[in-house]
Amino acid sequence: MHLGSIGRSWLAAIVVLGASFSLSAHAAGDAQLGQKKFYTCYGCHGIENYRNAYPDYRVPMLRHQHAAYIIAALQEYKAGDRPHPTMHAQASSLSDQDMQDIAAYLQGPEPVKPSTGVVGQIPPQAQVCAACHGANGLGVAVPLTPKPPVLAGQHEDYLVQALEAYRNGRRKNPIMMGMAQSLASDADVKIVAAYFASQRSPLATATIDSK
Repeated sequence: MHLGSIGRSWLAAIVVLGASFSLSAHAAGDAQLGQKKFYTCYGCHGIENYRNAYPDYRVPMLRHQHAAYIIAALQEYKAGDRPHPTMHAQASSLSDQDMQDIAAYLQGPEPVKPSTGVVGQIPPQAQVCAACHGANGLGVAVPLTPKPPVLAGQHEDYLVQALEAYRNGRRKNPIMMGMAQSLASDADVKIVAAYFASQRSPLATATIDSK
């Protein structure tokens, strides 16, 4: 897979801009404590295919997601950079250590490693995404801060709403806002979401018994 000039430019920009972010690059958390602290989250994230209401979409699978990304997302919810009342309330109740513990639990012992296997052929609309998320949504070998999430196998409808929120500015991550706005239409958003959702994935619902 060859990155276009736009993809290479975005990757270079993110590597440079990463130094300006205060988000944690890794979790120094206690996974056992994190599992206990996650107990209030099981009501939504611990149920297979549980749906958010207004707008309607399946809540994301979090088990085996990168710890650093979980921390970054919780910080954005806490700061109001991601508009979701329930998640804002949950994140606001967490200390930095709580976030690290929860993130360590969700990630598991080892972070997901990039790989080259791709299901199908990456569509042109997703080429720019591959610069950071990898051609199959499992990431790239280059260390990036903030850490991009694993997209492979994530719920398609969740990916659609997340991209739409970045496109219209409701989610205020400056890197992702620019990336999402490079998608010219709603149809492009759906193509990208469907492609990454179709990839082989380690992601799973974080049930009490999940491994």
